[in-house]
Amino acid sequence: MQHESGIQALKILVQEAEQQRKLMLEVLKKIRLLSRSEKYAKNIVLLRTIPGVGLITAITFLVEIENIERFANTDNFAGFVGLVPNRHSSGPKTSDGEMTFRGQKMLKSLLVESSWTAARTDPALIMSYHSYVKRMEPNKAVVRIAKKVLNRMYFVLKNKMEYVPGVVK
Repeated sequence: MQHESGIQALKILVQEAEQQRKLMLEVLKKIRLLSRSEKYAKNIVLLRTIPGVGLITAITFLVEIENIERFANTDNFAGFVGLVPNRHSSGPKTSDGEMTFRGQKMLKSLLVESSWTAARTDPALIMSYHSYVKRMEPNKAVVRIAKKVLNRMYFVLKNKMEYVPGVVK
């Protein structure tokens, strides 16, 4: 740095990064405290048994959905999150398109990111992912895996049972 203005700008950027880090640590502490509360603790333990679902994903889902009992089935749950295809229909003609733009954007993105991990660790999902990749691009295949992970989340929360990875023969 040859000029004083460059040095000052660098100091400001470093201070901003330090403040952002302190804020992130404070938010993480509050999330951990919330996750230990009576309302969420049991369900977070259950959700974290699913490969790819960590603390942030679990608490975000629980806070957003409030109560799993309000969803009659996995299709309603997928519609709430937004993991359903767009459907265009006119008279007898119908066509399904890409994933709908409706739904909970945060939940959808968290689920897709979690699905990348799940597709590498759960034996049944590994097999499904590889069969999907044979006929479509990986980004579309992981959306299909996200739907499977969402179904697992629904089952775990609805039945209050831990997820047990399937054994693939």
